[in-house]
Amino acid sequence: MPNNLKTAFCKHALPCLLIVSASLYSCENAKQQDGPDIFNYTETQNEEQFDLTDIQNNGELIILTLYGPYSFFEFRGENFGYQYKLAEEYAKSIGVCLRVEVCRSVNELKEKLADGYGDIIACATSVSELKDADLSVCGEDEITQFMDSISKMQKDNTISGQGKTAWAVRKSSQELEHSLDSWLKDNKKLFFDISLPRTTAGGRSRTYVPRMNVHSPIRSVAKGIISDYDHLFKKYSRECGWDWRLMAAQSYQESGFDAQAVSWMGAMGLMQLMPSTARTVNVAENEIFSPEANIRGASAYIRFLKNHYADIADENERTCFVLAAYNAGPGHVDDARRLAGKSGKRTDVWKDNVDKFVLCMSESRYYNDPVVEHGYFRGSETFNYVNSILARWHEYRTKIKH
Repeated sequence: MPNNLKTAFCKHALPCLLIVSASLYSCENAKQQDGPDIFNYTETQNEEQFDLTDIQNNGELIILTLYGPYSFFEFRGENFGYQYKLAEEYAKSIGVCLRVEVCRSVNELKEKLADGYGDIIACATSVSELKDADLSVCGEDEITQFMDSISKMQKDNTISGQGKTAWAVRKSSQELEHSLDSWLKDNKKLFFDISLPRTTAGGRSRTYVPRMNVHSPIRSVAKGIISDYDHLFKKYSRECGWDWRLMAAQSYQESGFDAQAVSWMGAMGLMQLMPSTARTVNVAENEIFSPEANIRGASAYIRFLKNHYADIADENERTCFVLAAYNAGPGHVDDARRLAGKSGKRTDVWKDNVDKFVLCMSESRYYNDPVVEHGYFRGSETFNYVNSILARWHEYRTKIKH
């Protein structure tokens, strides 16, 4: 199999860690059931292309884009951007989840698409910049008409600048190209619905805020396989009292199911154990990259955190606090609980109570408060971490049965 097409296949089987945003979620616990220890996964798709049918079978669409106000950006745990919203609507129309990979330049967009790291380029650039021998520009007529209309409205001061729009796919992805062309043609009104500012009843202008979306890579929906490590998640989730799909969702958030992953802070393996944490849960330095040892250690740490939050009676709520503490450390989460209590909020409820103070922990008036013992931390990452995992868990439970 050519390297670029092999990558196009593997990107769904072994996805990279990504910028994620989450939709509304349910913390409902699912009863643990046993399943087969090891799934023998055999790919049967056409080796010569990775097209729309393969994307739908895997349940995930990957867009390549640039970071910016008209393409994609994050703020306080939410995803924004005109191209992001368009792509989100298209993903929804074909029944899959959306994943975003941010590139640094148009050339990098082209290279990554050609090498199979994404399915679609969707960014604020001109159509002419994406014309390439190996790429097919989608919806060119519709996008050109849209940009002409935008230019006219800008001259008339009807709207402020909205940037450019261009979408492209690999020439070999003919099924995807035809689907996108049809969708863009049938949804021209959506271009304006997203780009024009909304107005409230009081006449105050507000921008469109896209809902948070869940990115949920799954090896095979039909075969009920999330990853190569499902048998280990099933084994060790029983030891910490979690649904195995929740543990899988956390692992994807931590490492993208990359057993050799190392973060910039030095966290390692599938569940991103810090060396100090690994020692605490009896995972030796020479086995920290072992999938089984890493998951076993994470399970032990989750048990420790569940005991730490034993005062939170509701199991669903406690799960939120455990996830937050896994990411930020229990000290910072405890600081947020104290701030919530000081402000009259519930300290045993995550959503709209403690999570709001987690978000504030990068502001000096909060991290310098006398009740705060562990100081500054960037709470938006923890806020997004919890929401992303819970949303992905919900997606896994919807698509993957025990």
